[in-house]
Amino acid sequence: MTGIYFSGTGNSRYAVEVFLQEYDKAAKAYSLEDAAVVEYIKATDKLVFAYSVQYSNLPKMVKDFIDNNPNLWQGKKVFIIATMGLFSGDGAGTLGRRLQKYGAQVIGGLHLKMPDSIADVAALKRSPEKNKKLVQLAEQKIHKAVRDIKDGKPSQEGIGFWYRMAGLFGQRIYFYHKTRNYSDRLTVDSSKCIGCGKCADSCPMKNLRIEEGRAVAEERCTMCYRCINICSKQAITLIGKKVIEQGTIEKYL
Repeated sequence: MTGIYFSGTGNSRYAVEVFLQEYDKAAKAYSLEDAAVVEYIKATDKLVFAYSVQYSNLPKMVKDFIDNNPNLWQGKKVFIIATMGLFSGDGAGTLGRRLQKYGAQVIGGLHLKMPDSIADVAALKRSPEKNKKLVQLAEQKIHKAVRDIKDGKPSQEGIGFWYRMAGLFGQRIYFYHKTRNYSDRLTVDSSKCIGCGKCADSCPMKNLRIEEGRAVAEERCTMCYRCINICSKQAITLIGKKVIEQGTIEKYL
């Protein structure tokens, strides 16, 4: 089995790594941003695919990767992990249906509540201790999911009609426009920015550049919140007006 993931602050990456450590210590995980990821996917028939849910939907970058490689998924057996700060609905199902469209077989799904990464909104903020507990509970859930797969009874979280209704009416029907296109709302406060370039180097969409000693945002943000969480000067925002709390998975391990 090979792991692939799209991860903003590390939650989905960590989930895949824990999964593979339990499933097969020799297995490896790769980011969708890896230049050779298509070749890695071609070389296997079984995948664990993790991503972070946005409004009970797929990040635009994930949608594009799947749609731009339609022949890649034929015959693949895929177990899906959806990570979220609070609510997923049918996170695994949303990705699963898209993969099935291109010939994949979805063998199961798992939903993991993880530390919230939306750094510029006060909602869902928890203490470091509570976030560490969330990660520990997620690890336990992953370990059980792997045991269930090996026993021939993979988890079906996010798969099926009622999960789909929960995702649709819980968030997606109201916020579909949020993930339909890339966002042009990423904002850099030039009075705070020091032009270090960390945001530009880390952006999966190459949506940020350094110009005249300051970061400049363009209009292709996939809302992963990576740049916002790593900016040492808290100079970048997306949904909110100021950074409330930053965090990556390493903070809670």
